[in-house]
Amino acid sequence: MKEPLVSVIMGVYNGQDTLEDAVNSIISQSYQNWEFIICDDCSSDRTWSILEKYRKIDSRITILHNDKNVRLAASLNKCLEISKGKYIARMDADDISLSQRLEKQVSFLEKHPEYDVVGCNRIIFDENGEHGIRTSIEYPDKKMLLKDTPFAHPTIMMKKSVYDLLNGYSETRETMRAEDLELWFRFYENGYTGYNLQEVLYKYREGKKDLKKRNLQAGIQTAKVFWYGYKKLHFPLYQRIWAAKPIIAAMVPDWIMEKYYESNLTGE
Repeated sequence: MKEPLVSVIMGVYNGQDTLEDAVNSIISQSYQNWEFIICDDCSSDRTWSILEKYRKIDSRITILHNDKNVRLAASLNKCLEISKGKYIARMDADDISLSQRLEKQVSFLEKHPEYDVVGCNRIIFDENGEHGIRTSIEYPDKKMLLKDTPFAHPTIMMKKSVYDLLNGYSETRETMRAEDLELWFRFYENGYTGYNLQEVLYKYREGKKDLKKRNLQAGIQTAKVFWYGYKKLHFPLYQRIWAAKPIIAAMVPDWIMEKYYESNLTGE
């Protein structure tokens, strides 16, 4: 068996209701030279039995298990430790990769070695159907971090060598809810560059219940990640006021945030 060019990594916790759709979306990719490493973060539902079923029917799937719940960053690092691919693709257990996602991202990185990561646009959906398309800036740079994240984390494919040089994800309590954001600060600090394909290649699950996850404590933690990240990138003090955005967002009523997210969707 030849070595896989792409390692898809995913952490999952109590994902029995959406896990099969996520895994099937990778199995059904037009590009097939991949391995899929999935870490069960000590789930209490049927997640493990579902994963065992897939391991038996597809030898490219490797499943790992945490003896205790350690959250996403640590689970992803565990996957990274055994990954063999030249490229690492992220995947979330409640999302869906469209059939040409891996093919198009591999093609881009192979043709454009000057870029270190590539993301894409995505369809926003929930149990009630699809709600529109959320786009990402085509050529994001570090200034994007003043207002938003430069890449949608679960849509990315990154060079394994870059993950290795960055030592993967931070597992500290302070970055627990913002492991992707903290990664982008270190990514730009080290001079790496990325690109977002202006195609819809991913379906991202986002419903009203996700708004309920917002709270002041999480907002403060994320604000700290922004603050220290801005300092790391030497942003001037007057720009660091943007670090307060997560705290403000945590105090905004859900119905207003729902309208805000809807305003960022397109129908095309």
